[in-house]
Amino acid sequence: MPEKASRLTAEAIRSMQSGRPGPASLQCSIDVWGKPGNVTLQSPLPLPKHKIDEDAIRTAAKKLGAAKRPLIICGGGAQDASDEITALSAMLQAPVYGYRRGRGVLDSRDPLSVTVPLARDLWGEADVVIGIGTRMLVPFRQWGVDRDLTIIRIDADPDEPGRLHKPAVALIGDAKPIVQRLLDVLPAHNANRTSRRAEMQERQYEWRKRMQAIGPQLDWLEAIRAELPEEGIFVDEVTQIGFAARLAFPVYKPRTFLSPGYQDNLGWGFATALGAQDARRDVPVLSISGDGGFMFTANEMATAIRHRIPLTSIVFSDSAFGNVRRIQQENFGNRVIASDLANPDFVKFGECFGAAAERVRTPQELRGALQRAFARRDGPTLIEVPVGPFPSPWPFLHMPPIRGLQSPPGK
Repeated sequence: MPEKASRLTAEAIRSMQSGRPGPASLQCSIDVWGKPGNVTLQSPLPLPKHKIDEDAIRTAAKKLGAAKRPLIICGGGAQDASDEITALSAMLQAPVYGYRRGRGVLDSRDPLSVTVPLARDLWGEADVVIGIGTRMLVPFRQWGVDRDLTIIRIDADPDEPGRLHKPAVALIGDAKPIVQRLLDVLPAHNANRTSRRAEMQERQYEWRKRMQAIGPQLDWLEAIRAELPEEGIFVDEVTQIGFAARLAFPVYKPRTFLSPGYQDNLGWGFATALGAQDARRDVPVLSISGDGGFMFTANEMATAIRHRIPLTSIVFSDSAFGNVRRIQQENFGNRVIASDLANPDFVKFGECFGAAAERVRTPQELRGALQRAFARRDGPTLIEVPVGPFPSPWPFLHMPPIRGLQSPPGK
């Protein structure tokens, strides 16, 4: 009925912003379209607020304060609590691990900001871990859990903390006010701590040397980071450069590294980046794709032209689903099937829509192309980078257990 439309719409919008953020849908049967009715416009509905559990805050503060090797793990739910988590990290001298959606919560220039694989080493050493706005799937499922590890969880969804491993403390609600409350209570319980900056700088350096095994990807990422402004947005993809970016791309601010997260849906990047650039025309947005992923939504170049969206897109083209092909070659006796691609000339593809387009072959050439693209704000730019096979990032991403066997859910 028409008179219900405004209220239902307001309820749908509130549900999207309540608890764990997510989509909502409204269904309207076609036979009621166009029916008249008395409609009262509904004002936005107030969002429900979780009351902070003060007993749980004190328990968490005591456990964190007594921890000898604390570790903070951040997911997408921590993005709006960057200032508070930065302060918590400094207070505890605790490294902060963000893999995909947690990148940028702590500035990558801080030595306490870590990614895989150093985070796995720290997971093995930690006595107390606090997970903030994250499901902690990689640590629980890949790295292992044992009785010597105390887990504290902060999550907007009350069903989430106990899903894979029952935590010692669960704090339900938005991360920002909960972490702020921890900051208020923690000093009364916090041990005297010495700085871990020098230790973490040395350990970061050692891992950077080992990650030169994927040096070709890192060279391209270094060129991108050199030209993308600090507030610029990097849109990750399921591609060789994307995998390496999760390991080694420096991220300086919250919400400047967009990732598909656990779903890792190939082809999401270009279309997602278009939306991000349209919403944030005040900053440059950079989309990285492989040729296979880009072709999922390449037709949306028409949208970029129609609406003059100044997105810069890089297509790393190896004429294959490169990750799939390498796995077939290395793990299945070089029995290669359904991984080769027939591509257009991507420069001509962009130009035929009316986009600026060029081809580069070295990281230095890419820097020049990015300078030109970011200076152009009246429409899209497509940059093709022809590449060959890349070395595998998987030894750094899929690492074996470092603790005891995982406890079953709820134990």
